[in-house]
Amino acid sequence: KNKTRHMAYLYREKSTATYKFKDYKPEEVQRLTECSTTVYVGNLSFYTTEEQIWELFSKCGEVKKITIGLNHTTRTPCGFCFVEYYTRACASDCVKWLNNTKLDERIVRIDWDVGIDIEKRKFGRGKSGGQVRDDYRTDYDPGRGGYGAQKLAELNKDGKRTREEEEEEEEHKKQRT
Repeated sequence: KNKTRHMAYLYREKSTATYKFKDYKPEEVQRLTECSTTVYVGNLSFYTTEEQIWELFSKCGEVKKITIGLNHTTRTPCGFCFVEYYTRACASDCVKWLNNTKLDERIVRIDWDVGIDIEKRKFGRGKSGGQVRDDYRTDYDPGRGGYGAQKLAELNKDGKRTREEEEEEEEHKKQRT
């Protein structure tokens, strides 16, 4: 039952999984996902460290590798990662127990990943270089770099970004280092 829910999510939008796996038939993607030991982690803070990820995710079993998603322009973290375990059972525990938990003051989303081409897929696909969802975000989120790219462009164009918002973002960055 859970596999069906996750697979429905995987194929929900053409712009997500089918874009990433256009060279694979849906049945092959499903087969690979059902035996995968890799999970996708979304909604991470841009400031979450690999050590923080390792500490939380190792509670579900021995972690083989963590690949942090990067902005393809700036090569800085952009709010997602892939966690690969040595066994399917550990990855299954991760999806079951850690999805919707808090990491670095943010609720993270965890789902099965097909586990292929991780090195190619570690870069954001948004116009700004990060994740697509951050291009269109209109709220101010200091954990994800402030405003989304579109809103930030509007504010900078209109000169509406307040000094307080800029200072808050700088303070947040200083606290993380």
